[in-house]
Amino acid sequence: MQGNLAASHARPAVAEWLARAASLPLIDVRAEAVAILALVPLMLGVALWNGFPIIFYDTGAYLLEGLGRVFLAERSPVYSLFLDYGGARESLWLIAGLQSAAMAFVMVGTARAVAPRMNLATMIGLGLGLVLLTGLPWYVGQIEPDSFAAIAVLATYLLVFHASPGWRRWLTLAIATLAVAVHPSHLLLVAGLAVAIAVYRAVLFFTKAREWPKARMTEPYAAFVLGLALIVASNYELTGQFFVSRAGPAFIFARMLQDRIVMRLLDDTCPQSHYKLCAYKEELPRTADQWLWGRGSPFMEMGRFSGTSAESTRIIVASIERYPGLQIESAFADAFRQFTMFKTGDQIEPQEWVLSKPLSWFIPHQMHAYLSARQQEGEIDFRPINFVHLTVAWLSLAGLAIALVLSFRRRQRRNGVFLAFILLALIGNAAICGALSNPHDRYQSRLIWLVPFGLALIVGDWPFFALRPPGESGT
Repeated sequence: MQGNLAASHARPAVAEWLARAASLPLIDVRAEAVAILALVPLMLGVALWNGFPIIFYDTGAYLLEGLGRVFLAERSPVYSLFLDYGGARESLWLIAGLQSAAMAFVMVGTARAVAPRMNLATMIGLGLGLVLLTGLPWYVGQIEPDSFAAIAVLATYLLVFHASPGWRRWLTLAIATLAVAVHPSHLLLVAGLAVAIAVYRAVLFFTKAREWPKARMTEPYAAFVLGLALIVASNYELTGQFFVSRAGPAFIFARMLQDRIVMRLLDDTCPQSHYKLCAYKEELPRTADQWLWGRGSPFMEMGRFSGTSAESTRIIVASIERYPGLQIESAFADAFRQFTMFKTGDQIEPQEWVLSKPLSWFIPHQMHAYLSARQQEGEIDFRPINFVHLTVAWLSLAGLAIALVLSFRRRQRRNGVFLAFILLALIGNAAICGALSNPHDRYQSRLIWLVPFGLALIVGDWPFFALRPPGESGT
């Protein structure tokens, strides 16, 4: 009897404690810590449901480069070594966990900065909503550097506009450095954002507009420089030579091939130009992917990245000189197409026919779980998933346009700058991936979830969602 009475008294006390904890604002360090800890397993939900981290075709190459120390020009040396030092030999779950932890930290940090009145319960609810309605968990739980694109954007925003003192600043800088370095497109994206921020600062300086959010440059520039140094150092560890990239010309060439610019140049100049490709003019593939990865492609016969680098560079320069208008038109068309392509699940399909051998070399004790996963069993249907994800993405883009207009009309400059930063990142990512490589859904899908996230933070800072009068400290 006394035990039942004690339990009945304990239940209201526990409920009251949970209610008070849920209402803590994120600026409270306890709520911040709990939010990060709660988001990590949430964002791994898709991988846990799958039974194994999501695998992409490139995963095997990254494992070969990082764990086997075999340099591959087309793969990021930093992410490859991240797999090795992050514990991929023991379990790919360690890699997915590290990616999830980094994402959770910058997401909560952004929420603390943009929506300081948001409480713990709302933040966890927002995380759950993003997991269910966007592609976020498909990238966080994937053994691929794509999740770091969004991490780079959020970390850069924090360093520019909300650089917290102490350990948060240094941890944000470290995460930003890694995110910048794990893929060349991230390096270019952050470089573009840094240029845009420099222009923003110059405009504020010359117009003396003091009411706009101030922007810092030291930390973002440091993240870029340190990321670049990390790339060079990783290349040196794998090759003994200092360089940034040996794959750039091949990817740009492939995009120009797909846009039919290469064929036009060969038609206009062969055989006088003496390009090696003149001999292959009638059998060139139609798409960039067929050129780069197709069996029997002239790219393979000519020595892939190292063997084609000089001629690819020569053809790129010649085509720009001969057809500048066509180059600009094609680049804009590819960037626009990339901006509108963001389906979830691009090439997330059974891949054991390609990857079983390299994965069995480096993670043999994980092969049973890998082969038993829903992905490898072919049980994932992205049609209903994309019905939801695409609907949310398009509605969010419309909401972003409306919110931007309203923010500047109402002089809510902090909100306007935050939303404009997200839009600029989306545009920059589309331009880099579409024009310098070639459009793929996963390139934009990895960032599009930032739009509903940003809009939710703006709404989440409304007093209604604080669940506590603004005057209370929450501590």
